[in-house]
Amino acid sequence: MKIRLIKIFRIITLLEGLSYILLLIAMPIKYLLHNEKYVQMLGMPHGVLFLLYVLLALYFYRKMKWHIKDLIIILICSIIPLGTFYVDYKYLS
Repeated sequence: MKIRLIKIFRIITLLEGLSYILLLIAMPIKYLLHNEKYVQMLGMPHGVLFLLYVLLALYFYRKMKWHIKDLIIILICSIIPLGTFYVDYKYLS
């Protein structure tokens, strides 16, 4: 069960990171080209993936008895572009 959840967390981590990068690309399009379509398409999925990422990070913090420093790094990486890819490499591989 735990291995399956780690695989799910890895998938969520990668999707969250990808959606964040795409959203960062869509923001200049919204303001420079006055085209909100991409932000509207990516906003909700990114928000859901972000919430799942945080919830799964908290879950694994308790289940795997991570140090609080690791949890803080994992949570901070969710707001840094490419940070979730680091989390996947460092903590979930």
